[in-house]
Formats: sequence, structure tokens, C-alpha cells
Amino acid sequence: MKCLYCVFMCLALLGCDGVIGGLQGNTQQTVIRISHSHQARDDSEIHVAASRVAEYVESRSDDIKVRVYANNSLGQEREVYEGMQLGAGAACSISGTAILANFNPRLGALDLPFLWRDYDHIHRALDGAVGDQLREELRKAGFEVLAWMDSWGRRNVVTTSKDVREPEELKGLKLRTIPAPSYILAMQTMGVNPTPMAFGEIYTSLENGVIDGFEHTPSTVLSNRFYEVTDYLIRTNHLFGPIVMVCSRDKWQQLSEPQRQLLLAAAKDAATFVRQQAPIKEQQAIAALQRQGMTVRELDTREFVGTAVGVHKLFAEKYHASDLIEAIGAVTPTSEVEI
Repeated sequence: MKCLYCVFMCLALLGCDGVIGGLQGNTQQTVIRISHSHQARDDSEIHVAASRVAEYVESRSDDIKVRVYANNSLGQEREVYEGMQLGAGAACSISGTAILANFNPRLGALDLPFLWRDYDHIHRALDGAVGDQLREELRKAGFEVLAWMDSWGRRNVVTTSKDVREPEELKGLKLRTIPAPSYILAMQTMGVNPTPMAFGEIYTSLENGVIDGFEHTPSTVLSNRFYEVTDYLIRTNHLFGPIVMVCSRDKWQQLSEPQRQLLLAAAKDAATFVRQQAPIKEQQAIAALQRQGMTVRELDTREFVGTAVGVHKLFAEKYHASDLIEAIGAVTPTSEVEI
């Protein structure tokens, strides 16, 4: 009886609704759980992508149901990915690529400061040899990449009360960043004091004065209502962090081939939609934040661009990623769509 009680308690804590490990195979239906860290709003690219995957799959199949768990409801991002490696918890997750650098440090090359020229540059790299190489490396870590997607804009510095007008005014600010080497290096490039922290802790830390601000995209500031506890958006445009949909390799292999193909098609459909919306959503988010009372400042970052070259070299040497950085730099864009 005690063991049976533990099983039921585990299911309750995980919010499984009778679904063990994210997939439930029976004669009627397979349930796939997708986890992400953003709030369930249509101005979040991550939630939009997850919802679109669910709609695509369920409109085309009676034997698969997709459930989206937003706002870290299955745990913080790293915890979710660690569970996925073990075949537990969520079946899939959609997040920025940076958190996955904890499982494959070379992936941090995608999040280096002042790396990408425009959206087309990103797409051609990740849809080509660079993306293929990283997909294979993530398989060895227990993950299956279904689609590379776009964040809705570049990342900027957001502060609670510091009105930054000159680059040197960033120095010493305690800013939250993703707990990944490339992000920490990017912050150090600009002279700030990087404070690695889980996404779910940002709002309270801003509210309590634990940090002076953070760095993220305008759409994320908007969708997670960070404008309630911050006053300034400083347009540093220091990096563009792609997002990615990955599934547990263990759970992926449990699916039938038709189920895999359907989920893969759904992920690609979501990626296409999110990419198309990216430039539009970034501008809409900036305008919406201004309506909410935030001050938006442009910042001259030319000196940071020069310093970033040294950061790329340092990262390449430390994480044996010279081949990836060189391959990204060698990609020839085919358009002039800038970000």
C-alpha cells in the first residue's frame, strides 16, 4: 500500500493526470507533454510555438494528444532537461539554446555576443551544416532536435531604475543572465556584473532589489510582464539567442514512425510561423513596452563589438568550438533582412 501511495503522490506532484513520463501508450492515445518557461500568452514566441505544435498534431491525428505546460509548471528549465535525459518528466521542451549548453558546451557558440548578421544568416547556418552538427551532438546527450526557431528579436539590457545613456554607465550593474558561459562572457564584455539565475526567479529578484536588471528580448519583457518591475530598456542588441524544440531521445524512440513524422512536421510548421513573425513582433513589443511606461534608449555599442572578437576566440579555445564559429562566419546570407 505504501508503494502504491508513493506512485499516486508522484503523479500528483508532476501534474501528470495519469500520464507517466510524458508519453502514455495505450490502444487509443499517446500523450506528449511539452514544457516551457514562459507565461501562456500569445506575445511569447515560445508559447506560440508550443501551442501551434499542439494544434497541428491534434488536428491531424486521433491517437496523439499534446499538452503544453507553461510557466515552469513542470520545473525550471535545467531540471526539465535533466529529467528528459533520464526519460522522465516532459517529453519535449521549447527554450533558448543557451540552457542546453549545460549539456553540450559547444552549443554556446550560438549565443556569443555580436555574432549574427541578420535573420537569414541565422536560418542558413542552423538549417545547414552547423545545425546538423549540433543536432548530432545533442543526440549523444539524450536529446532529439525537432526544429530551430527564432527569438522575437535581439537581447537587450533591462534595468529597474538605472537610466543608461552611455556605454560606461553599464559598468558594475548586477544583471541576471542565463547560467551559460556564452551569456556570462557577453555580459562581461559590456562591463556588467553577470548574475546567473533561473528564469523563474527573475521577477521576484527584480522586485526585491536582488539584481539591478536583466537582459532579454523585448517580447519576453512584455509577455512576462517584467515592465511592472523595470523602467528602462537599453537597446544593446548584444546577442540573438535562437530557440529550439527538442524531445527526450528516449521518448522519441518510443514513438512510432508515423507519430515521429507528424511531430516533426508540427515542429517545422511552428518554426516557419515563429520565424515569419520575429521582425514584426520585436517592433510591436517595443511599442507596447513604451505604452506601458518604459523608457527605451538606443546605445552606441561599437566598442563592445570590437571586444566581442576576443570573446569568440576565448570561447572557441575553451570549448573546442573553433569549427562551429568559423562555419557560422563563413555562411553567406542571401538577403538584407537585418535584426
